[in-house]
Amino acid sequence: MSSFVHLHVHTEYSLLDGAARMDKMIKVAASYGMPALAITDHGNMYGAVHFAKSCKKAGIKPIIGCEFYVADDLSVKQGKTKLEGKDMNDDIKNDVGYKNIAMLNTIAFRDGYYYKPRIDYKTLEKHTEGVICLSACLAGTIPQYILKGMHDEAEKMVVWFKERFKDDFYLEMQNHYLEEDAIVNKKLKEFATKYDIKLVATNDVHYIYKEDAETQDVLMCVQMRKTLDDPDRLKLPGDQMYFKTREEMEKVFPNDFEALDTTLEIADKCNFSFVFGKYMYPRYHPDNGQEPEPFFRDLIEKGLVRRYGTVTKEIRERTEHEYGVIAGQGYIEYYLIVWDYINAAKKMGIPVGPGRGSGVGSIIAYAIGITDVDPLKYDLLFERFLHTERVSAPDFDVDFADDRREEVIDYVRRRYSDPCVVKIVTFGTMAAKNAIKDVGRVLKVPYNETDKVTKLMGNVYKRPDIIRKSFGMYHPKEGDKDYGTEYGIGELIDIYNQNPEIKRVVDIAYKVEDAPRQCSTHACGVIIGREPLENVIPLSRNGEDITTQYNMKEVEELGLLKMDFLGLRNLNDIQTAIRYIKENHGVDIDFDKLGYEDPKVYEYISTGNTMGMFQLESGGFQ
Repeated sequence: MSSFVHLHVHTEYSLLDGAARMDKMIKVAASYGMPALAITDHGNMYGAVHFAKSCKKAGIKPIIGCEFYVADDLSVKQGKTKLEGKDMNDDIKNDVGYKNIAMLNTIAFRDGYYYKPRIDYKTLEKHTEGVICLSACLAGTIPQYILKGMHDEAEKMVVWFKERFKDDFYLEMQNHYLEEDAIVNKKLKEFATKYDIKLVATNDVHYIYKEDAETQDVLMCVQMRKTLDDPDRLKLPGDQMYFKTREEMEKVFPNDFEALDTTLEIADKCNFSFVFGKYMYPRYHPDNGQEPEPFFRDLIEKGLVRRYGTVTKEIRERTEHEYGVIAGQGYIEYYLIVWDYINAAKKMGIPVGPGRGSGVGSIIAYAIGITDVDPLKYDLLFERFLHTERVSAPDFDVDFADDRREEVIDYVRRRYSDPCVVKIVTFGTMAAKNAIKDVGRVLKVPYNETDKVTKLMGNVYKRPDIIRKSFGMYHPKEGDKDYGTEYGIGELIDIYNQNPEIKRVVDIAYKVEDAPRQCSTHACGVIIGREPLENVIPLSRNGEDITTQYNMKEVEELGLLKMDFLGLRNLNDIQTAIRYIKENHGVDIDFDKLGYEDPKVYEYISTGNTMGMFQLESGGFQ
């Protein structure tokens, strides 16, 4: 029997709506013998990179797509629900298609965001190449016209899509045993015959197994701050939006096997793959007109003299060794970019930290002023930061006074142009205890009961699977890294087994544990691109910030330059103290000259009175 490919799938990145957990779903697809699988989350591509990597690992062809919200006109901002926009399901065929889908995502968030990221038909028309278009679920434009009896308008939209997408436009049939599905499918078949358009059968997947319908329902309640028994809440109808097998889809579409086979045709058309490790770093152009390499050399030579006075054989050998690795790995301009914004910050009077992490092991970084810690004096290894076998990019973590950090980022935007500089997205997740409380609230379980449970959980176990470990539901198999470990907290196991209400909460909560809940902006990560980043990756929006849609690890894997601009309040305090000392005692404090050898400082640290001292103020250290 021929296989089938799911082309309409909402993972956990359809935030608080999709309950089809990506990694598990991919394993299920592999077990069903499916050759490919699509991801089509609501209005975003947040999960695309992770999805593609996981599919490849499982031997499944990944199809990257997106279900867009389509408005008639982006300039019109009205309405506040999904009904204000129309859905359209797009899949990527090739590299051109990826750029078009990524650009549409960016436009949707940057220019069209109004409660939801939206595009309009005028925008879509400019970005059709390399894109496969499906006519979407019941919320789509064409199905909605059909259901309202506006058949002429529906037909006009069919023609509009057919003219623009040619043979890459498909009429999408779904059957969740709803009366509306039957009405829409009947009319779609008429359009298919009249305009020679292929039909494709999909299931609107929001969860993996039929019994997970309740979990998805609870997620939507969490999103809307409703309880499960609220009659006015939004709810997906029935329990059919699960990850069906080919055999189950044949029962749903007994007379439409050809439409099921069309999913394989579409999968064959989609051949886009992410390219990892191809660096797209920005170019550095010295202000004096020199090429980067001689400019870097000059900086180093002047810096060595400034730092050491006499350049000894040891200093020279260490410098030349580092230079060979830096140049050989292609990181000269990386060093220059970091040097440039640190130098600019110091000129603006912004306090900059002396350096932290493995970067302080570089004598060249010390010489040119990226760091202020002498690696020779403290016998620090350069190889901890960079060596010839390292496959990932180096990473200087730089501290700036927290109230002026944005000034440094603004400088970078001016230097490399605003479209080339964006912040990085990060995701808040449904942590174990919060998941239990959220689910408990939706199911109207008294707060004191879920609160008692979460307090008993304590902080005994670490991610993943904190809930299952705490309640004794986690049973490692031989070969697992946790094999032989016993899990479970006695009192919690008793509550779970004896209290059906709590058991129901826990069973749902563990299915949504660590699922992304909302987006925010990474505290310090910034991407600097060689070209406008909208040409390379999809961008998102968090308030006024424009961010990536991929997380910090993923953008680095794709070859983009990630810089960490860390805000540190202690630098403000130190600068204030230095200013007061100057005002009250007429003494200039310069830590380069002052040194770090005063025994009284270490005597004071040993008293434990270190509140307010960076990295020395934790309770354990004191």
